Amino acid sequence: MTALVADGQRPREGDRRVVEVAVGVLIRPDAQFLLTSRPAGKVYEGYWEFPGGKIEAGETVEQALRRELQEEIGVTIGSAQPWRIELVDYPHALVRLNFCKVYDWQGALVMKEGQRYAWQALPVQVQPVLPGTVPVLAWFAQERDFQGATHHG
Repeated sequence: MTALVADGQRPREGDRRVVEVAVGVLIRPDAQFLLTSRPAGKVYEGYWEFPGGKIEAGETVEQALRRELQEEIGVTIGSAQPWRIELVDYPHALVRLNFCKVYDWQGALVMKEGQRYAWQALPVQVQPVLPGTVPVLAWFAQERDFQGATHHG
């Protein structure tokens, strides 16, 4: 699997071991999907991404996603459908993003880390979008046969 290199002009730091991350793509009946902003104090602060977080030892992707979404945005998800996997080489870390589609959740959205959220359709209106999120928008575009997807090089 070839890694998507983010900000290739910047030096790579850390031990470069792959960090496993569970990512939730919450999709409403009207086909809009949820993006959240990276909280203050985190790398790529203010960038928009799909919510999720690191998979702890012994957790499955779905278990990690359930825990992270509860912690970050206050919702309890039903089943998560594994969708795609993307390896992203960020300057600060090498991450394997395990994207899952989620159509079923309970509870109101509560941004527990002071982040912002936005329900989006293609093309997305929020900027900037995290490099690891860009390919997902392209997958959506392919699935939905959407012509106006933007390609950055």
